[in-house]
Amino acid sequence: MSTITTEELAATTLLRFATAGSVDDGKSTLVGRLLHDSKSVLTDQLEAVQRASASRGQEAPDLALLTDGLRAEREQGITIDVAYRYFATPRRRFILADTPGHVQYTRNMVTGASTAELTVILVDARNGVVEQTRRHAAIAALLRVPHVVLAVNKMDLVDYRESVFAAIAEEFTAYATELGVPEVTAIPISALVGDNVVEPSAHMDWYGGPTVLEHLETVPVSHDLAHCHARLPVQYVIRPQSAEHPDYRGYAGQIAAGTFRVGDPVTVLPSGRTTTVSGIDLLGEPVDVAWTPQSVTLLLADDIDISRGDLIVPSKDAPATSQDVEATVCHVADQPLTVGHRVLLKHGTRTVKAIVKDIPARLTLDDLSLHPHPGRLVANDIGRVKIRTAEPLPADSYADSRRTGSFILIDPSDGTTLTAGMVGESFAAPEPVKDEAEDDGWNF
Repeated sequence: MSTITTEELAATTLLRFATAGSVDDGKSTLVGRLLHDSKSVLTDQLEAVQRASASRGQEAPDLALLTDGLRAEREQGITIDVAYRYFATPRRRFILADTPGHVQYTRNMVTGASTAELTVILVDARNGVVEQTRRHAAIAALLRVPHVVLAVNKMDLVDYRESVFAAIAEEFTAYATELGVPEVTAIPISALVGDNVVEPSAHMDWYGGPTVLEHLETVPVSHDLAHCHARLPVQYVIRPQSAEHPDYRGYAGQIAAGTFRVGDPVTVLPSGRTTTVSGIDLLGEPVDVAWTPQSVTLLLADDIDISRGDLIVPSKDAPATSQDVEATVCHVADQPLTVGHRVLLKHGTRTVKAIVKDIPARLTLDDLSLHPHPGRLVANDIGRVKIRTAEPLPADSYADSRRTGSFILIDPSDGTTLTAGMVGESFAAPEPVKDEAEDDGWNF
């Protein structure tokens, strides 16, 4: 494994990216090739893969086994769960999520891509753009992933023909543009052989673009959260009440977005009380400025009743608070989500009681059509919901902030995560509908 010094790591940026694609398009092989050829695989890991491959009668090591870790995945030769891998090159650090390609594991793809800044969508050069390719492009658009890479795989099986690659790239780019995907980069590859994954291919001299790794190392992380609306969800109130710090009162948390400076006028939500940042402590030391994703303690000029779950924001840039939330959601639990369902809504560090007031539509990702008023969402469904919360919620639109515009719905009886939500309009917003009558029990 290549050695990278601590100083080199400190100077690099971090890119979170996910892989997606239809079954047998070669996602896990691409990830394995990426790790292997960038020398990010430990010797004992590679030896284990070689032994497993030999036991299955394969002459060459099956690099897909580097990510397909579950027993069922190895037996079936498919990806079921999201596999996370961490690796680094001298130019950048990476957190990689290898997501499943099966329709029934759509929820896992949503999980893996929800925090990604880039998604690699694989296409088998022999099959071209298929239904699942369109589905994954739609999910990337829904999750507002800033960068999408179309990796046209298995080019070795179509004799490395430029015309095959060009036709697939044109069809996919047109569809992704229609969805509102801001950027698509198409790269012809062979993950099995290694063409254009880490090293340029000798078989495709007609292609002059970057390899997959080169693009991952150089793509700008354009949605810099340090320049977004400043948000600090309060995780803990620090009151030492010691002889050394008798009057210390700090509000600790990880900055979700933006930048805070000493002297900034701020508002605490949902109470709406205003004050000024009088100090910022970072790693036990006072600083004048702090930014996402640093974990800090804010000191405020006035004593305000603040507790875990409150949100500290700039007074000039405060989100609206409301008890009515409209969102696009992906249902991840086996039990259905129904109209009238009583849930807990977790937004940042705040958890409130809520009721599902209406499910206006279920989205059919195959053709982006809307099935109106389905009444419920089942596992892997994506749809629109209207939720009424017991307390006002300061939520941004997901289009403005993926951190403070997202939430999850939780089963109050056992703590099971039911649904992942994105506040505001999706690319296929349904028509407004009338709210259903409130269910007895939790009436807000």
